[in-house]
Amino acid sequence: MKEKYPIFIKWSKLLDWTFDTVEKFPKSVRFTLSTRIVNISLDVLEGIIEAIYAKQKTDILKKLNLYIEKLRVLYRISHDRRYISVRQYEYVSLELDETGRMMGGWIKSETKG
Repeated sequence: MKEKYPIFIKWSKLLDWTFDTVEKFPKSVRFTLSTRIVNISLDVLEGIIEAIYAKQKTDILKKLNLYIEKLRVLYRISHDRRYISVRQYEYVSLELDETGRMMGGWIKSETKG
């Protein structure tokens, strides 16, 4: 059932990209910044799954929006410290923006219904 949700598919692909990207971070930040990025990204995936199956989705979705905002900041730090390239930062920024819009649309549909 999860595979019918475009946001689940999109986030799964971004999570795959995230794993590949953060494993290339310097060792000095591998257990801090990269671990935080991965853990929050996994929290988003788990939250999407919870929202799919929950009757009351709005609170879960609002929490996921906050996680996405945290990821924006962590990726900005990663870019500023040159752990990711400009191209990687542009890619992840666009993906996070699109996911945020999808999340907003989902929240809006839940509050109407």
